[in-house]
Amino acid sequence: MGDSITLLPDHIANQIAAGEVIQRPASAVKELMENAIDAGASEIRVFINDAGKSLVQVIDNGKGMSETDARICFERHATSKIKNIEDLFQIRTMGFRGEALASIAGVAEVELKTRLQGTPLGTYVELENSVVRTCEPVATPEGTSIAMKNLFFNIPARRNFLKSNPSELRHIVEEFIRISMSFPGIFFSLSSNGQEVYHLEKGSLKQRLIQILGNGYQSNLVSVREETDYLNIYGFVGKPDTAKKTRGDQYFFVNNRFIKSAYLNHAVMHAFTDLIPKDSFPLYALFIELDPSRLDINVHPTKQEIKFEDEKIIYAFVQAAVKHALAQYSVTPTLDFDLDATIQQSDAVSKPFTAEKQYSATSSSLYRTFTQKNQAHFIDTRSNLDPFQPEGNVEKILTGKFGFPQPGSGPAPSGALSSAAQLPRLNPETPVTQLHKTYLAVETPGGFLVIHQQNAHERILYERYAHALKGKPIPIQRSLFPATLETSPADAVLIQELLEDFHQLGYQVEPFGKNTFVIQGTPSDITEENQKGSLEKIVEQYKHFNMDGGFSKREKLLRSMAIQRAVRAGTPLSQKEMQVLVEDLLACESPATTPNGKPVFLEFKKEELDKMFGR
Repeated sequence: MGDSITLLPDHIANQIAAGEVIQRPASAVKELMENAIDAGASEIRVFINDAGKSLVQVIDNGKGMSETDARICFERHATSKIKNIEDLFQIRTMGFRGEALASIAGVAEVELKTRLQGTPLGTYVELENSVVRTCEPVATPEGTSIAMKNLFFNIPARRNFLKSNPSELRHIVEEFIRISMSFPGIFFSLSSNGQEVYHLEKGSLKQRLIQILGNGYQSNLVSVREETDYLNIYGFVGKPDTAKKTRGDQYFFVNNRFIKSAYLNHAVMHAFTDLIPKDSFPLYALFIELDPSRLDINVHPTKQEIKFEDEKIIYAFVQAAVKHALAQYSVTPTLDFDLDATIQQSDAVSKPFTAEKQYSATSSSLYRTFTQKNQAHFIDTRSNLDPFQPEGNVEKILTGKFGFPQPGSGPAPSGALSSAAQLPRLNPETPVTQLHKTYLAVETPGGFLVIHQQNAHERILYERYAHALKGKPIPIQRSLFPATLETSPADAVLIQELLEDFHQLGYQVEPFGKNTFVIQGTPSDITEENQKGSLEKIVEQYKHFNMDGGFSKREKLLRSMAIQRAVRAGTPLSQKEMQVLVEDLLACESPATTPNGKPVFLEFKKEELDKMFGR
C-alpha cells in the first residue's frame, strides 16, 4: 500500500474554511466591516447588490495596505494582529484569525483596491478561486475597497442554500446594525441596489441608537454606567413604558463585540421585575468592558458566544447596573442624562456594589439556577419570563361564528402536533361556564372538560390561517381611512418579504416610499383604529420567531398571527362567545395542543371524580 494522506490544495482548504467563516453574504459584510474598523477607518461605506449574492463591497478610509500586504492578505492565517501565542489571550481587535479574506477569495470573485496612507499609488488585486489573476498599480484614494462578487459561484450547492433576497438582506442589516452600534464615532452607510438604506453620521452612542431605532426613542432612553476595577458597564435601556411584547432591540457587547447570552439577558430582565408586565421585553444596548484575559471569545466560529472567567460576577454587575439606572429614572423621570453629568459621579453610580446589594442580586432561586455547573444557559421553564406570551389588550375576535374548516377538509397544517388526545363528543346546546375569565368548563357524557380559552383560540386561528395560505384566502375589508405604517429599515425588509402571505391572510399592505407602508385593507374583525397596531404586533412576534431557525417563513407567520390575534386569558366572554369557541375547537384537526405544544384542554372523568369523593 502506498501513501494515502495528501495535503489539500489551498483553494479547497479555503472553501472548507469558508463554511465556518462565510456562511452567507451577511458573514462577508461582518468580516469586511470589522477589517475596516481595525484599519482605523473613520468612514465605512457598504454596498450591496442582489442581497449580497452578486456584490458585497466595503470601502473605507483606513490606513490601507502596501503592495506586499495586498498580495499576502488573502493567504490562509495571514494576520497583522497575532505575533506570538500570548497575543491570543489579549485580543482587542475585531478580527484576528486571518481566515476571512482567504475564505472570501475561496468562494467568490474578489477585487481589491488599496493605497497605503502617504504613498502616491495604490495596488489593484483581482482573485478567482483563491488565485491572483491581476496585481498592478492603480490610482485610488487612501484606504481600502474590497468587492466580493458572485458569492459561491464555484459551489452551486452552497449558493442554492441561500435564502430569498429579503431574508438575506435582513441578515445583512442585522450585522450592519450591530457593528455600527458598537462604533458611534465612525460614519457608516449601507446601500442596497443603489438605494441608501442607512446613513449614520458619527456622534454619541445615544445619537447612534436614535439613528438606528428611530426618533421615538429621543426621550425614552435611560443611561446605564457603572465603573469598577473588575469591569465597566455602559449603555442605555429603554424606559419601562417602551417595553414590547416580544424580544426586539436587545443588544449585548463585550469589548465592543456583539454577543448572544441568555444568561446576561436574564440579568437585565430581572432588573426590570415589577417595572414592566411579566410578558414584556425591554430595549437595551449594553456594553461591557473587561480584561480580555478574563474571557474566551473562541468558543464559537462567529464569536457571538463567549465564556467569562466568572459568569456569576458579570450577572450580578449587569443586574445591579440596570437596577441603579432604573432607580434613578424612577426618581427623576424627566432627567436628561446627556446634560446632567453629576449623576455619573454620584455614589449610587460610582460605588454600586455593596455586600448587601450583592446578596440581593444573587439570592434568588433563578440566580442560583444559573450558577449551577454547566447551567449557564439553562432557564427554568417555571420562570415567568415567557417569550411566547403575547400582547395583553388586543382586539377581541369572538364576533359570531369563526367559519373555520371542518374536519377532513384538508391535510393537517405543518405546525399541527399529532396527539392521541381528542375532544369527546359534546352536545352543542350544553352550557359553558367561564372560570377566572380564563378557563371554560363544559360537561361531557362521561365527565367534564376544562379548556384554556387563549390556548384554544390560538389553535383555532392557526388552522384557519394555515388553510388560508393553502388556497382559501381570508376576505379583505377595505379601509375607509388607510393607515400609514412607518418602520425601521430592518422591519421594512421583513414586511416586504411577507407582503404576499399577508394578502392571503386578510391584510392588504402596499409599499409607500422608503420604509413606509399603507394598510389598504384588513380582516373584517379588525376595527379601523386597530389596523396599524394589529400589524405591528404580528411583526414584533414574527421577529421573535425569526431568532429560531427551525421554522419556515410561513410557519413563523402563522404562529405569530395565532398568538397575537387570540383572545386573552382574563377576557370575560358571553355564553354565545364561549359556545362558538368550543364549537370551533371541535372542528379543529389537532385540538389537543397549541402550535407551540401547550395543552388546550384537560378532561376529568366522572368515575375518577366519584373515587375522589369515596363514591
